Amino acid sequence: MSSPLSHVLLAVPAVVLACQAGGWAARRIGQPPVIGEMTVGILLGPSLLGWLAPGIQHALLPPAVLPFTSVLGNLALLVFLFLVGLELDLRSLRDTRHAVASVAAGSILLPLVLGAGLAIAMYPALAPPGVQRLPFVLFVATALSITAFPVLARILTDRGLATTRLGTFALACAAADDALAWCLLIAVTALATAGSPLDALTALALSAALTAALAAARPLVKRTLERTARTSDDLVTVLLVTGLLLAAWATDRIGVHPAIGAFLIGATMPRAVPAVYRSATRLQAVVVPVLLPLFFVDIGLRTDLAALPADQWGWAALVLAVAVMGKWVGAAGAARLAGCDWRWSALMGTLMNCRGITEIVVLGIGLQLGVISTNLFTIMVLMAVVTTAATAPLLDRLTPNAPELTTPATADEPVAALPEDPGATR
Repeated sequence: MSSPLSHVLLAVPAVVLACQAGGWAARRIGQPPVIGEMTVGILLGPSLLGWLAPGIQHALLPPAVLPFTSVLGNLALLVFLFLVGLELDLRSLRDTRHAVASVAAGSILLPLVLGAGLAIAMYPALAPPGVQRLPFVLFVATALSITAFPVLARILTDRGLATTRLGTFALACAAADDALAWCLLIAVTALATAGSPLDALTALALSAALTAALAAARPLVKRTLERTARTSDDLVTVLLVTGLLLAAWATDRIGVHPAIGAFLIGATMPRAVPAVYRSATRLQAVVVPVLLPLFFVDIGLRTDLAALPADQWGWAALVLAVAVMGKWVGAAGAARLAGCDWRWSALMGTLMNCRGITEIVVLGIGLQLGVISTNLFTIMVLMAVVTTAATAPLLDRLTPNAPELTTPATADEPVAALPEDPGATR
């Protein structure tokens, strides 16, 4: 009889190679590789492989191996969220103009309002049994307000737009959007896991205290890492991994979610230590391509498009419409009110609709906490894939013959140096 280790030794390379093939195929058609990896993860689940060839899926991913691959995938997820937090440097927002705050606020507030209204309507049909209305509504609203900062950065970089006025402004808005969304997620998870309002307030207070402690410890952490870097970069990597795992453990004990701890320690990590970025590069090069695909497969095994009832496909279309319109109208409308021209405003609405892996992570948290049902999880995963896949081709359609948008920004140019609409009144 085969041991679980034997199954893991077969499942990991099969999943990794399949996801790498999906990433390569996505890149060939102008999409970010994560689109292919996410899609392959879904196809390896009951949506396709389990439907067409259940015997092959059972041989590749038998039930006995799933707890092990799930743990490996979730460890990779913690590393990924640490890296996301490390990239999310909010200091770049200090010198930006009013437009960044306006677009970021518009791209999160309108989706929150529309998402809350949609969640109230969906609650009787799609909420899990026993879940209270308020956590369900707040979680769905938060999930619809997400923008994937790392995937958006990859799309802009692949097209040579990351250092342009358009790219720097969009990334500044996405950074602010992500920071607000994670704050909302902390509140929602605390409310969902708490037994009473007092427990929820306690979890929020402890999360805020942990964040403040991590921020206050930055000078000490910086000195420690600088001294350690003189000895060994390997030891710096060990300290970073130890820190992110302990932060994840702390937030798990608080009652929010381990992923939030990994993100918080990345966001509060000192950024003036070169060894930190060298270690982060090593983690990015090994953990993300080798183990993160196991997280996509774990998500794919919980996503079953074939089992979605026919009467719920209408809800899927409505979720997609509300997700797209909320982000597009919120971001584009805010940009227009700030005095931007129509093309720039349309681009902001398009780019803020990119959800990517960040949305998948948030949905996975909701499913683990039991805030959303399996069917709603499937619907929202489909929405995340469609909105992310649409970002790159729409960006290509809106940016040709627009040198005023794609010219690299100068070193002394503000992030929010926008093309103003001549007819706009501020």
